Amino acid sequence: MHDTMSIQNATKRQICPTHPGEMLREDFLPDYGLTTATLSDALGVSGQTINEFLKERRSVTPLMALRLSRLFGNAPEFWRHAQQARDLWEIERRFQKELDEIRSLDGV
Repeated sequence: MHDTMSIQNATKRQICPTHPGEMLREDFLPDYGLTTATLSDALGVSGQTINEFLKERRSVTPLMALRLSRLFGNAPEFWRHAQQARDLWEIERRFQKELDEIRSLDGV
């Protein structure tokens, strides 16, 4: 019997998951009428931090996920899961050859 949390999707994602900074830049900022400056003020972080995040050069930290969730009224897990999906996809691509050498113990 499998726990539902351990069921794996057999199909590998071919397209890179959206970076949370892109979501913020393309969806949240326009929808809420925010600028980089108003967002940095609202979150209590520097403009440089926001710029790096929007340019996808910075990842969502647990603290940033909490800040964003408070501001937008969503769950911090929304931001962390989006970041995790992106990180895992990028790392799998970077280490594909190495990972292909590992064989599953359950024969899958």
